[in-house]
Amino acid sequence: MESAVYLRFYMHEGQHLHHKPLYEWLLELARGLGIPGGAAFRAIAGYGRHRRLHEEHFFELAGDLPVEVVFTVRPEQERELLDRLRQEGVSIPVLRSEVSIGRSDDPAAS
Repeated sequence: MESAVYLRFYMHEGQHLHHKPLYEWLLELARGLGIPGGAAFRAIAGYGRHRRLHEEHFFELAGDLPVEVVFTVRPEQERELLDRLRQEGVSIPVLRSEVSIGRSDDPAAS
């Protein structure tokens, strides 16, 4: 098992940076930094610090639902990713957890 950092970023699907959805921009940035994998998940419902409930309904405003983007990275990749977000002026919630990573077929994973 290897030590790593699990990062979870939260945004709204309608947030954009450089004319593309912020979650897409963030995934492309991470890929460009050599981070081996990432994923974006769109919520069906959620609320944030303003306590306004956002739900998926036919009449829900487009771009209003929460999106979570996740990565498992080495500490130096975490610093580089967060530095780039700061340079771009991106201010979004991030959750950080220290984790151990490995593969299911590795005996050390048990």
